Formats: sequence, structure tokens, C-alpha cells
Amino acid sequence: MTKAVGIDIGGTGIKGALVNVETGELLTDRIKVDTPDGGRPEDIVQVVVKIIEQLNPGSDVKVGVCFPAVVIKGRTMSAANVSKKWIGLEAEKLFEQALKRDIRFVNDADAAGVAEVRFGAAKNVDGVVILTTLGTGIGSALIYNGVLVPNTELGHLEVDGTDAEKKASYMAKERENLSWEKWAKRLQKYYEVVEALFSPDLIIVGGGVSKSYEDFLPLLKLRAPIVPAQLRNNAGILGAAALAVHE
Repeated sequence: MTKAVGIDIGGTGIKGALVNVETGELLTDRIKVDTPDGGRPEDIVQVVVKIIEQLNPGSDVKVGVCFPAVVIKGRTMSAANVSKKWIGLEAEKLFEQALKRDIRFVNDADAAGVAEVRFGAAKNVDGVVILTTLGTGIGSALIYNGVLVPNTELGHLEVDGTDAEKKASYMAKERENLSWEKWAKRLQKYYEVVEALFSPDLIIVGGGVSKSYEDFLPLLKLRAPIVPAQLRNNAGILGAAALAVHE
């Protein structure tokens, strides 16, 4: 059995667990801690240190950390719902120094996409798979034949002259008090653009709203199958752990 720790850092909570990366099974209870107010780097790093101390995985067990930012060569180039101090920061190195071990540091939507391919809705699916997370914005993961193409940021595709996530995210639905039907019309436009540009073989919809998929996914008419994510709150943990072991 191959084990790894997965840590999922979000704007409101930080979660972690020890994972069997062959099966996607959590080997420990999931530890969840509120993200410190302000989301500053030094505060978040200390929370992650404490979570790993609680999990006590052993020095030979690899660690993957996912984070709400574009991540290029271990550096965070953006910051969603956390301190702007993350922008341009050598975040991977910061965590490695605090944890006294090498880690794999990746974008959170990318980790969720890898988890769905390895253990969830896209397992054994060939071709182009696109995962989108509908929440505060729209996160995305692009995977081809099981290989991740990182940092796609498809929530920023232009639809009707503006960033798609400004109109089609779940936050936009809540902010404007849209019915499922009206929101689905916006999603239809968005996913039509995604299809035109990438010709996916499968589209997966994640984020908390995916629990209510029956209220809006049947309203969408697309060429590719569009299905709800299966792993939900554990996706980031599972994907980060898997990527720590497998490139």
C-alpha cells in the first residue's frame, strides 16, 4: 500500500488526511481547521504544520498540498480568498522549510481534477476531461489521457464580453438570486464556449453546488456528457496526495 498526506488549503478551511493513493481511501479521520483570518502565509503555514504533526505520517511519507492559486514552479502567482501576500511568493519552499521535508504544491482545482480521474467520475475515461468547480469563482482542471495540464483558469474565459465566473459562478447565482433555470442559461453559454475551444470528451462539475446537480445539470444541452463530481469535499486532499506520489 502506498500512502501520502493530502492537504487542501481553502479560503475558509484547511483540511488534511493520510491517504491510500492506490484506492483513494482515507486512512485517518479528516482534520479540518478554520483558515486564519486574513489568510496570511505565515499563519497558514503554521496550521499546516500542526495538521501534519497530528497526522504523524512518518518522515518517509510524501506530502501534497493544494492551494487556491496559479502555481508555477512552486510559486503562487495569484491568491483567491487569501492574503495578497501570496502573490509571487515562493510558497512551496516556504512550506518545505517549515515542514522540514519536500512537498508537492499544486493548484486546488488541478488537484480535484486529478482526484476525479484517479478515483472518481473520470476514472478510466480516455481523451480530454475538464473539471470545473462552481463556487466563489469557477476553477478548472484540464486532463488529457490522465495527464494534467496545469493552471488552466477557465473561469476567466470571456463570455458576453466579461469573465465567465462573474456571471456563471455559484456566487453570481446567489448574489443575483437567480433561479436554477436562469442560472442554467448562463452555464449553457459558458460550457458552449468550453466545448468550442477544447472539444472535451467529458465535463465534470464540482464545488458545493454539485450536491444539487439534479436541479441544473439536466437543463444543459451539450455535446459532451456533463456529470457531477463524485469526491466533493475530499477531492483536494485525494488529488494532492496522489500528485505527491505520481507526477
